[in-house]
Amino acid sequence: MTDSLQSTAEPIPLSVWSNPWHNLAFGLGSGTLPKAPGTWGSLLALAFVPLWQMLPPWAYGLLILASMLFGVWLCGKVAQDLGVHDHEGIVWDEFAGIWITFWLVPEGWYWLVLGFVVFRLLDIAKPWPISWVDRDVHGGLGIMLDDILAGFAACGLMHLAVMLLS
Repeated sequence: MTDSLQSTAEPIPLSVWSNPWHNLAFGLGSGTLPKAPGTWGSLLALAFVPLWQMLPPWAYGLLILASMLFGVWLCGKVAQDLGVHDHEGIVWDEFAGIWITFWLVPEGWYWLVLGFVVFRLLDIAKPWPISWVDRDVHGGLGIMLDDILAGFAACGLMHLAVMLLS
């Protein structure tokens, strides 16, 4: 759901360290950090972006598509395993959202910083229709879709910034 700067309300399941699906859903452990797990997950996902930007655009696009489809299954499975709608430590959705943000965006540390900030602001503020999806769509699709929409919105804003600032 929403990423807050409060301490994690839900306990971190020990299965994050023993179950590979739980570990992936919790962003290789980044979602277990006590404050703002979505921000930490986004930051770890950001580390992969320079690698993905070396791929041809079609391959990066396929990677994004695969991360979204896999994420719907993964997040739904792990939420069901844990018996919760959307544990705030599940951050695979932030991984996909960050990777969407940077599709066809030029390389460079300043673009990485700007895209990270834009994505996190959209993911936290959840303007309409992101807020509607976050509230009314459930299961793995619901966990993923708000971050997918935030990622596409951030990607659009990044392309606008590239046009205006380059």
